[in-house]
Amino acid sequence: MSSDHPGRWVIGVADKIWRLTKRTYNRMVVRMQVAPPDFDRMFGALADATRRDIVRRAIGGEEGVLELASHYSMSFAAVQKHVAILVRAGLVSKHRSGRRKVVRTNLTGLRAARRLLDRYEELWRGRVERMSQLIDDSP
Repeated sequence: MSSDHPGRWVIGVADKIWRLTKRTYNRMVVRMQVAPPDFDRMFGALADATRRDIVRRAIGGEEGVLELASHYSMSFAAVQKHVAILVRAGLVSKHRSGRRKVVRTNLTGLRAARRLLDRYEELWRGRVERMSQLIDDSP
C-alpha cells in the first residue's frame, strides 16, 4: 500500500466487494421474496419470551390455556392473548378436549421458521467467506 495514496487501497477493496456481492445480493433478494408473507407475523410472535415459552411448553400438547396460565405471573386473559397471537402466527393451535382448550405447537410452522433461519445463515456464511477471501487477496 502506497503511503501517498491511502484512499486507493480502500477504494480498491470496496470495488472488489461490490463486484463479488452484486450478483449474489440480487439473487438473495429474489430468493428471500419467496418466503410466505406470514413470516413477519411468525417472527414477531417469537420475539416475546413468554410466547416462546408457551410454544416450548405446548410441544407435548397436554396443557390447556388455564394450565399454561399457571406458569406465568400474569392474568389468564394476558396468557389468552399470547396464545391468540401464536395461533394467528401459525405456531400453535387450540383443540377442544372436553371443557378444556388444549394448546399444541404447530411443528409445521416451527419448521418453516427454521428453514428461513437456515437460509439466512447460509447467506451470511457465504458473505463472511467472500469478505475473508477479499482480505486475503488484498495487497
